[in-house]
Amino acid sequence: MSAAAKPTPMGAAELRLRGDPPRVTRLSRKALAVVALAATAGIGGALIYALQPSGPKSPTELYATDNRATTDSLVEAPKDYSQVPKLGPPLPGDLGRPILSAQQRGVDVAPPPMGAPSPAGNGADAAQAAREHLRQERDSARTSKMFAGGESASASDAMAAQASLRQPAVADTVAASAGPAPSGGDQGAKRNFLRAVDEGPTESSHRVVPPSSPYIVQAGSIIPAALITGIRSDLPGMITAQVTQNVYDSVSGRHLLVPQGSRLIGEYDSQVSFGQNRVLLAWDRLILPDGRSIQLDRLPGADAVGRAGLQDRVNQHWGGMLRAALISTLLSVGTEVGSSDDNDLVRALRQGTSETIDRTGQDLVRRQMSVQPTLTIRPGFQLRVIVTRDIVVAPWGGETK
Repeated sequence: MSAAAKPTPMGAAELRLRGDPPRVTRLSRKALAVVALAATAGIGGALIYALQPSGPKSPTELYATDNRATTDSLVEAPKDYSQVPKLGPPLPGDLGRPILSAQQRGVDVAPPPMGAPSPAGNGADAAQAAREHLRQERDSARTSKMFAGGESASASDAMAAQASLRQPAVADTVAASAGPAPSGGDQGAKRNFLRAVDEGPTESSHRVVPPSSPYIVQAGSIIPAALITGIRSDLPGMITAQVTQNVYDSVSGRHLLVPQGSRLIGEYDSQVSFGQNRVLLAWDRLILPDGRSIQLDRLPGADAVGRAGLQDRVNQHWGGMLRAALISTLLSVGTEVGSSDDNDLVRALRQGTSETIDRTGQDLVRRQMSVQPTLTIRPGFQLRVIVTRDIVVAPWGGETK
């Protein structure tokens, strides 16, 4: 075997299995800091400039006011007080113009005397003027439609007119009372209420009377109870309640008169006005556990704190009202949709249908708005019966405290 050249060993770079990674370009920190500082300064300057208040702008003149048209009356008027015409002596109203015209033509006309009458005739003239004024007032009162009711006045109306003339203060009082009613925020009625003077006697004609019986529940007492039946104000109906606490006499407070468990019979007012949220109650009968009963003479019912009526749930029927308004709107919009190329007959039919549907929608909304709110009181609701008249009841089983 001939001698051959030995193979050249390969370097480490030639034996690598992957290529060189891409070179990473690094940014200068100083350059980044300079760019950030410049951007911050620019943004800050723009912000400061934007927040600076703008200077006051002069109002734009919409109309030229330099050359305003002056009325003829101002042009012909005097420029100053030196051009004001001098007035002559005072002249009577009826003869003043003829006298002035004659004086301007050169005729010497002496004006009649003017001024207050002489003291001698002052009283007679004043009395005559007063009588004439009274006669005119009577004539106007007789012929007034307010008293006569038409062109001819009856004798009774004339007498009423004369009486009103003789009593002007009473007429003023009646006119003031017949004026418009004060509004809810008027404070005058409240001041009049505080200043009202009781013209009755200073001493009451009534005297203190003893209780008619030691077993009496006097006016002002309360009977605690709870509803057994519920209340819904759509229809009138009866209600029952049960006394929840013992009620003792008002004189000594020792005798049990109305035991716990007694029944109350009454009714509620189903007439509810718009905005009302309380049900008015009235109690007619009290039934004791042993079967005895007594009439209560429409005693009012109140809630646990003594306010008249009961308040629990209120349904204003807003949903039905909104549905009616939506239906009315959709019907009106549907009938208004049409083409401008329609002939007169189609246009007339569409207009008539639109008016009919519009009236129907308005009636539907108006009928829904007239529905009164529904007040609901659930069973078990606590209430108080306010005693307004004395009730005499035999003691229950002789039980005392």
